Amino acid sequence: MSTLSMVSTAAKRLLLGRPFRSEQLGHTLLPKRIALPVFASDAMSSVAYAPQEIFLVLSVAGMSAIAFAPWIAVAVALVMVVVVASYRQNVHAYPSGGGDYEVATVNLGPNAGLTVGAALLVDYVLTVAVSISSAMENIGSASSLVHDHKVIFSVAAIVLLASVNLRGIKESGTLLAIPTYLFIVSVAIMLAWGAIDIFVLGDDVQAETAGYAIRAEHDHLVGLAFVFLLARSFSSGCAALTGVEAISNGVPAFRKPKSRNAATTLLLLGSFSIVLLLGLVLMAQKINVKYVANPVTDLVGAPAGYQQKSMIAQLAHAIFNGFTPAFYVVAVATALILMLAANTAFNGFPVLGSVLAQDRYLPRQMHTRGDRLAFSNGIVFLALAAIIFVVAFGAEVTALIQLYIVGVFVSFTLSQTGMVRHWTRHLRTETDPRARTRMYRSRIINAIGLVMTATVLVIVLITKFAAGAWIAIVAMVTLFIIMKLIHHHYATVQRELDSSEEDEVLPSRTHSIVLVSTLHLATKRAIRYARATRPDTLEAITVNVDDRDTRRLVSKWEASDITVPLKVIASPYREITRPVIEYVRRVRRESPRDVITVFIPEYVVGHWWEQILHNQSALRLKGRLLFEPGVMVTSVPWQLTSSERRKNADGVYTAPGDVRRALGDAAERR
Repeated sequence: MSTLSMVSTAAKRLLLGRPFRSEQLGHTLLPKRIALPVFASDAMSSVAYAPQEIFLVLSVAGMSAIAFAPWIAVAVALVMVVVVASYRQNVHAYPSGGGDYEVATVNLGPNAGLTVGAALLVDYVLTVAVSISSAMENIGSASSLVHDHKVIFSVAAIVLLASVNLRGIKESGTLLAIPTYLFIVSVAIMLAWGAIDIFVLGDDVQAETAGYAIRAEHDHLVGLAFVFLLARSFSSGCAALTGVEAISNGVPAFRKPKSRNAATTLLLLGSFSIVLLLGLVLMAQKINVKYVANPVTDLVGAPAGYQQKSMIAQLAHAIFNGFTPAFYVVAVATALILMLAANTAFNGFPVLGSVLAQDRYLPRQMHTRGDRLAFSNGIVFLALAAIIFVVAFGAEVTALIQLYIVGVFVSFTLSQTGMVRHWTRHLRTETDPRARTRMYRSRIINAIGLVMTATVLVIVLITKFAAGAWIAIVAMVTLFIIMKLIHHHYATVQRELDSSEEDEVLPSRTHSIVLVSTLHLATKRAIRYARATRPDTLEAITVNVDDRDTRRLVSKWEASDITVPLKVIASPYREITRPVIEYVRRVRRESPRDVITVFIPEYVVGHWWEQILHNQSALRLKGRLLFEPGVMVTSVPWQLTSSERRKNADGVYTAPGDVRRALGDAAERR
C-alpha cells in the first residue's frame, strides 16, 4: 500500500473509528435514554430561545403587552400538545422513517410528499446553520477570539459535529446525552428553586432588568394591528416546535419495538418542552424580565454600555443570586444545547435523504451506509450545505433566523392534512365501533393541528418573507425541481432497461482490435488475450503521430513472431482519440451486424506520482468508445513492479481506479 493511501486510511480510521460489519446494525440502534438526547437537542434548544422571542416581539408594544406572554405560551403549548399527539400516531402508522414525507406522499400524492421532503431538507440545513451560529454568538459574548472569528469557529463546529455523527449514531448519542440532560435538569432545578424562593419562602426575586422600562416602538396598537402583533409573537414562540418532527423521521434508528419506543420518546420530548417553556415564560414575567431588540435605545434606565443578557441568563442570575456556580452551570448547559441542537438535523436529514433516495428522488448514494453504518453521504452533504449558509450570511443569527422554521411548518401543515385524510380513508372501511371512536378522536386532533399549523405558516410567511424567508422558499422550489428531474432520469433509465424491445438478433461475427502504442510486454499480453477469445477477425492498429516512432514500431512488429496484422492510421493533426473512433465507426459501417471488441493495454502502478506521469489517452479513448453502439471495450492490465505496494494483506489489488493507461506513452508526445 502506498504512503498516501496508508496516511488517508489512518486518518479515516482516526476520525471515524474501525468499520462495522452490516450485521452489527442492530447494535447501533438507540435505546430511549440515548434516543431522547439525540432527537431532543433541537427541540430543547428551541425552548431556550422561544420564550425570549415571545418577549422580544411583545416589547414592541411596551410593558402592557408583556402581560399577554403567558397566554401566548399556553397557546404555543397547546399547539405542541396537538402536534406531539399527532406525531405519536404518525410513528405507529408510518414507522419506516419517512415521517411527514411518507404521510404526505401516501395520503396527498407524490408532489405533496416531495414538497414536504424539500421543505424538511432545507429546514434541516438551516437548523444546523442557525444553531451553530447562535452557539458561537453566545460563546462570542464571553470570548473576543470567537466573536472576531465566529465564521471560522462555526465552520469548525459543523465539521466536528459531522465527524462525530460519521462515527455512528449510538456514539454521537452517548456523547450528546450528558449536555442535553444537563440542560433539562439545570433549567428544571432553576425553575423549582425560583418557585420555592418566591411562593414558599416569600423572597422578592427580581431580574436585573426589572427596574428598567421599555421604550415602545408602537405603544398605541389597537384592533387588528394589536391582534397581528400577538399573532406574530405566537408564531415566534412556535419556534419551540422545531425538532418535534425529527423523531418521526428517525424511527428506524430506535431499538425494537421501534414505534412504541419512538412514541414514548416523543411523549417525553413534548412533556419536557411544554414544562420548560411554560415555566420559563411564567418565571420571566414573575421576576419582571425585560428583553428588547436594542437595549441601548429600548431599555429606559439602563446604564451606559449595558449588555443585555439572554432571558435564561437573567433568570439564572436572579434566582441563583449569591450562588455563582449554579449560574454558570445553567449558562454552560444552554450554550452546549444550542451548539448541539444541530445534531437533530444530523440524524434526521440523512434518514430522510435515504428514504428519498430509495424512492429515486435523490442519488442512490444517499441510501448507502458508510463504514460506521451511518448514512455518511447525507451527513457530509448536510455539513457542506450548512457551511455554505454560514459563510454566505457571515454566521449572523439575525439574518439566518429569517429563513428558519418556514420549512418545518410547511411539513407540519401537509402532514396534518395527510393524517386527516388518512383517518377519513380508514373510517370508510372500519366497522369496529371502538376503533372508529379512536379514529374520530384522532381526526379531530389532526384537524385542530392542521388549522393551527396552517395559521402559523401563513403568519410566518407574511412577517418574514421580505426579511429573507423568500430565500428558503426559493431553495425549496429549486430542490423540488431537482428531485423531480432526478426521479424522471431514473424512471427513464428503468423504462429503457425493462423494455421488451431487445435486439435478439445474434451478431454475425466478432471483430477484435488491439490498440498499440509500442511493442512491449503489455501489448503482447493484450494480443494473446484477444486471440484467446477466438474472434472472427483480429487486427492491431496504431496511430501515426510521429513518423520516426511509427517506422520503428512497424520494423519491430515485422521482425517479431506476431502474426496479427498491424494497421497504421494516419493522424495529420497528431490526435489519437479521433482517428481511432473514426476507424471503429468505419468498421461498423462496413459490417453493421459485427460486434467490435477493442482491447486496451493498461499499466497498473503503485505510486500516486506514477499515476500523474502516465498519460491518459487510453482513458479518453475508453470514455468515447463506451458511447459507440455495437462496440465493447476490454482493459488488459499489466502490473508493474511498483503495484506490489498496493496489494492489501490478502494479496488483492485495491481499486480499479488505481489503474493507469499504458496506451500512447510514446505516441502522445505532441
